[in-house]
Amino acid sequence: MSENRNLFIAVALSALFMLGWWKFFAEPQQLKLEAQHKAQIAATQKPQKPAEAPMTVAPPPGVVQTPGATLSRDAALKQGGARVAIDTPTLKGSLQLKGARFDDLKLKNYHVSVDPKSANIDLLAPTGSENPYFAEFGWSTADRATTVPGDATPWKLVGGTTLTPGNPVTLEWDNGHGLIFTRQIAVDAQYLFTVTDTVKETAGGKITLYPYALAVRDGKPKEDKHFVTYLLHEGFVGVGEGRLKDKTYKDYDKDDAQPLKFGSSGGWLGITDKYWMAAIIPPQNEPFNGAFQATPWSTSKSYQANYSLGARTLTAGGSASVTHRLFAGAKVVTILRQYETQQSIEMFDYATDWGWFWMFTRPLFWVLDHIFLIVGNFGLAIILATIALRILLFPMASHQFKSMAKMKKLQPQMEAIKKRYADDQQKMQQEMMDLYKREKANPVAGCLPMLIQFPILFAFYKVQVVTIEMFHAPFWGWIKDLSAPDPTTYANLFGLLPYSVPDVLPFGLGFLLHVGLWPVLMGITQWVQMKMNPAATDPMQAKMFALMPLIFTFMFATFPAGLVIYYTWNNLLSMAQQGYNMKKEGVPIHLAQNLKPPVWLRKLFGFGKEVA
Repeated sequence: MSENRNLFIAVALSALFMLGWWKFFAEPQQLKLEAQHKAQIAATQKPQKPAEAPMTVAPPPGVVQTPGATLSRDAALKQGGARVAIDTPTLKGSLQLKGARFDDLKLKNYHVSVDPKSANIDLLAPTGSENPYFAEFGWSTADRATTVPGDATPWKLVGGTTLTPGNPVTLEWDNGHGLIFTRQIAVDAQYLFTVTDTVKETAGGKITLYPYALAVRDGKPKEDKHFVTYLLHEGFVGVGEGRLKDKTYKDYDKDDAQPLKFGSSGGWLGITDKYWMAAIIPPQNEPFNGAFQATPWSTSKSYQANYSLGARTLTAGGSASVTHRLFAGAKVVTILRQYETQQSIEMFDYATDWGWFWMFTRPLFWVLDHIFLIVGNFGLAIILATIALRILLFPMASHQFKSMAKMKKLQPQMEAIKKRYADDQQKMQQEMMDLYKREKANPVAGCLPMLIQFPILFAFYKVQVVTIEMFHAPFWGWIKDLSAPDPTTYANLFGLLPYSVPDVLPFGLGFLLHVGLWPVLMGITQWVQMKMNPAATDPMQAKMFALMPLIFTFMFATFPAGLVIYYTWNNLLSMAQQGYNMKKEGVPIHLAQNLKPPVWLRKLFGFGKEVA
């Protein structure tokens, strides 16, 4: 009876967890409508002073946005005046001469849908558009009489035409009071811009300036309805003091939320989405003061990551220089690691949200990525990695089945002890322990392989959600994007019937219809695997076991297709491994017996031998 009670509690808790996940996280993401997005928003910019920093340097100017009429992206780009075109193998866009702001970038290699003819992903966006997102570099000073470049400064193009790899552009601005500012901007073939700022003093005075950089996003990005957002970090990210620094948008929902400030020598900071990021990178051998902060903007907030560097003091005829870098692009792991190594950017691959289980996610991604380089298909890489994992865990699984087989052989003796000492629980437990010791059986030995499966399953989920390598990665057949749920549904026989299924139903029941073929296959394999064991004698256990595959099927329907493919193949391999071990240990396989139709069905159709 105690085993039944423990099993009931374990299964009930598992079911409650999965139903809670499904109801409060997965389902709400599917039911969000585009009509619920922000009211009309826009912006013009004026400098303001941000929060004070822990180091003794002048803070960079912040940005406060004033709501206005939202413009289309093209209209917003035109209102800023002259621009310098940007064209690389991976990026296209332009640099606004007014303010020398990076506010127009598209990712050439990534599209909004799996259709290669669909629009490219917009990364940075100008002021006046729906969601401005940009980066700035400049100088600040404590002397209000000194004019320094700002967001309205009319820079002149004095060198180069189009910004391309190997062809930098040079901008210049004279403040009319003895300071000449020069900015050279270069870009590589991937996503890294190098901004070299120089200022020269020509009036014979003395002045102190402080270099700064900032990345700004106005308003929150649109949420991805397919994923559990609390498992995915979006918002501020960076490295300082040798540690990862991050804050979510939600951390700044309250008006009294304080900036996160830190000083460091070496590191970076920026604003990240799931797959792409804009990060400002100071000189790695110089102390900087960093901050994450948010200020009111329209119906949301303006989010700013900024840093400032130490003082540069200029005397008559003197000059000062500083080199910043800007990463604006896709978080391809190999590219991040290349920048970390070749550009000495500290912990730069931590821009990928590996999560708390990084000790599983990072090696798993390495395996998947290297298999992909050989086979050229991430779906096939998932299948081969699943096989490799099962082979690696085979000794442990064999030990699990041996322990289970031994416990089954001891079942008659255990039942006898229960009956003999039904009124003396303490004596019953003592006799049970003596039996385990005498027969060298461990009742919990079979649990370890099951426990190891959970972090591996989570690692597969995490890798497929956060790594851009899985984004729009196709498998075979109808799976065109392994990072998205299976697009088919049983409600139209997986596309065989000529009608579409609505995304939303009354009372939030839309998720009941959107169950694809791969989740159904996964549920079937789980059901068959359970049928390999003897049928539960307790009616309550039998009902709970019967529901588990169904619950998993609906839950996994909202997960990435790649994860469902992994779990389906894992079930198939587990069945083969379980059958092998059960035969080896002399344990009967009850699959054929348990797959017999129920008595009422056989009576209804009049086939098979009747069973009493």
